[in-house]
Amino acid sequence: GNLCHIIISAKNKSIMKFYNLCLFLFGASTASTAAFVPQSRPNNVFSKSTSLFSVKNGSPIESIDNSVRNTISGLAVAAALWTAPATMAGNINSISPGTVTGNSMIASSMASAKEMASGSGSRVNKDPDSLLRYGLPIMNKEVRELQKNIELIRQDVASKRKTSALDDIKKVKAIINTKESKMVPSCRDAKVCSDIIASMKEKVEPLEGALKASQDYMNGSDQERDELDKSYNLQDALQKQLTQLEEQMVPAGYLTPVPEEYNDLPQLRGRATVEMVLKKPDGESFDIEGSLSKEAKMTMIIDGYTAPVTGGNFVDLVQKGFYNNMDIQRSDGFVVQTGDPKGEAEGYVGTPSKSVGAGKYGERLIPLEIFVQGDKGPFYESTIEDEGRGGQATVLPFSSYGAMGWAREEYEPNSGSSQFFWLLFDSDLTPAGKNVLDGRYPCFGYVVEGADFLRDIKEGDIIVSAKVTEGAENLVQPKQ
Repeated sequence: GNLCHIIISAKNKSIMKFYNLCLFLFGASTASTAAFVPQSRPNNVFSKSTSLFSVKNGSPIESIDNSVRNTISGLAVAAALWTAPATMAGNINSISPGTVTGNSMIASSMASAKEMASGSGSRVNKDPDSLLRYGLPIMNKEVRELQKNIELIRQDVASKRKTSALDDIKKVKAIINTKESKMVPSCRDAKVCSDIIASMKEKVEPLEGALKASQDYMNGSDQERDELDKSYNLQDALQKQLTQLEEQMVPAGYLTPVPEEYNDLPQLRGRATVEMVLKKPDGESFDIEGSLSKEAKMTMIIDGYTAPVTGGNFVDLVQKGFYNNMDIQRSDGFVVQTGDPKGEAEGYVGTPSKSVGAGKYGERLIPLEIFVQGDKGPFYESTIEDEGRGGQATVLPFSSYGAMGWAREEYEPNSGSSQFFWLLFDSDLTPAGKNVLDGRYPCFGYVVEGADFLRDIKEGDIIVSAKVTEGAENLVQPKQ
C-alpha cells in the first residue's frame, strides 16, 4: 500500500508529509475484500483521529503513530463502516408551516446523481459547475439526462472527440425537442423555463455546425482550432442556460432541514456568490504559467442547500468584512487556508450558539455539518465514520480544484469558527471511489472563476476584499 499521511496545524502553520510507507498486508486478495479495499488508497487509511485540515493540532508525531496503528484495524472494519445506519441530530421538523422542506422531497432524487457528482464511481467529476448542478435539490430525471449529455459535449470537444460530441448533440436535441413537456411542469415559472429551453434550441444548431466544420479542417490547423473554440464557447453558453433551467426546478420555498437548536446561528437558505480580490504584499504580480496579474480575483458559489449552517456562517462573516485585509496563513501545495484573525483568538469572536457554545477566547463556533447523498438533510456534530457510513458519497464532494472546506480541531467536530481552506485537488487525497475528505469536513462551495490563481497564492498574500455579489437575501440572521 501507499500511505500519504498529512498533518496540518492552522495555528502553527506546520506540515509534515509521509510518502511511500509501504505496508505488506496481504499475500493474496479475494473478491470479498476487494469490494472494500480497492487498489487506490482505502478511505479509512486516515483514521478519524488524524487531522488533515485542522484549526489546532496536538503532537504531530503522536498523530503519525496513531495513524499507522489504526491503518490495519481500519482495513479490518471497513465493511462495518460501510453498512451501519446514520443518525440525524436534533429535530429537523422545526421549519415553519407553509414551506417546502427536504422531508417532502424524494430522498433518492439526489442519490440518482451519485456516480456523477462524487468520487464514488470510477470517474471523478472535477467540474465545479457540474457538481453544483448535481447538488441542487431537484427531482426531474429528464433534465438530469439533458445535463449528462450537455456535459459530455464539453468533455468530447476538449479532447477533440468530434464524432462523440456530435452524437451527444443529437441526444441533447432529442431531449429538448421531445421532453420539454416533462421538464417544464417541474419549474416554479413554466414560462421562464419554456423561454430557456427555446434559447437552448437556438444554440444547439450553431454548435453542431461548428463541430461539423472542424471535421473539414486538418488536425491541428488554425481553422480547426477556431471552430473548436467556437464549439467550446457555444457549449459553455448552453451549459449556463442549463444551470438556469435546473435552478428553476428547485421548489418554491424549499428549505434544507436544520435542527432548531441551530436557529441562533446564521443560515444560508439557497446559494450566494462571493467575490474575493487578493494582492501580494510587495506589489508583485501573480504568475499563472507566465500570465501576470496584479490582483487575483476569484468567484465562489456558496451552497446553502447542502451546508446551510456552514455556508451561512461564511456569508455572514463576508458581509461583516471579517476577511477583508486578512493574510493567507497557509499555502503548502495541498491547501490554501485563511480565517485566523490576529490576536489570541483562533476565529471570529461573536455571540455564540447556545447549543454549540463558544471557543476558548470567545469564538463563535459552528457544528460539523455533513450531507450524504440520498439523505433528507445534513447530520450534525459527527463525521461520516462516527455515523458508521464511511465510503458513502456526500452531496458536494471534495473532487474539484478549489473546493472549499471548513477547518476544525482534529478531535472536536464543533470547533470550526472562521478558518476555511481551498483544496488544491490531489489524486492522493481524493482518489476515485474513496474520497478521504468527504464526510470529515463540510464542503460548502466551489471556486467557479479564477481558480487558477490558487496556484500562486502564497502565505502572506492579502485578501483585499471579500463581498457577496449575489444571493445576500438568502442569508437568514440568527433568532436571538
